[in-house]
Amino acid sequence: MRFALLGSGSRGNATLIQSGRTCVMVDCGFSATETTARLARLKIAPEDISAILITHEHSDHVNGVARFASRYDIPIRCTSGTLAGCAKYALEAVETFDPQLEFELGDLGVKPLTVPHDAREPTQFILTDGRHRLGILTDTGSITDHIRLSLSGCDALILECNHDGELLENGPYPEQLKARIGGPLGHLSNAQAAGLLEVLDCGGLQHLVAAHLSEKNNSPQLACEALAQALHCELDWIEHATQETGLGWRDILTGG
Repeated sequence: MRFALLGSGSRGNATLIQSGRTCVMVDCGFSATETTARLARLKIAPEDISAILITHEHSDHVNGVARFASRYDIPIRCTSGTLAGCAKYALEAVETFDPQLEFELGDLGVKPLTVPHDAREPTQFILTDGRHRLGILTDTGSITDHIRLSLSGCDALILECNHDGELLENGPYPEQLKARIGGPLGHLSNAQAAGLLEVLDCGGLQHLVAAHLSEKNNSPQLACEALAQALHCELDWIEHATQETGLGWRDILTGG
């Protein structure tokens, strides 16, 4: 099982998870042309994508879904609320899922993870090949008991570190936007992400990726320092996904 990020941030998001013959894309926030170019960097053709999972309807996660999926005949999966929120995108070949129920996509199992975010029926995901578990948690404003329980014991974790509290407070955004980002339905701060790690079982964690970093209210250094301190590990063990280049393939190994 392996994963990669095409890009992560407020200008576009997409993640790949591959096991056996199955390659799933989580979100598609780039144009169809840009998505294809970013896939090529990872040596993946659009025809290799088995399905697209949508977390929620915000444009940085769905901007390219309709055209890309239609062009390459790729099925889409999302909640009923997300589908309603995506009405303006005129999505086709969509199958909705119950966010409380696990389901399978080829060689991958998918566990939806309900999260508090200012969208219609947002989810994040835990994906498994039966031996390994990858947790994806971005676009959530607060940490719930359900999130803590679900993400404990993952082998790899893509974790939102959207902003540094002080940088957001003293930054250029209007007060209303600051309140939205830092509120309970907004985005996780470095401190919130670190606090989550402190209560998770991270004993088998092979990869930790800081994701969805704000380009104005955070820095990779601050995000990675917060996570490294929470895990009591070396700073260079923590990775971060960028907006422009994402993150290359990372393998999740048995006994890793």
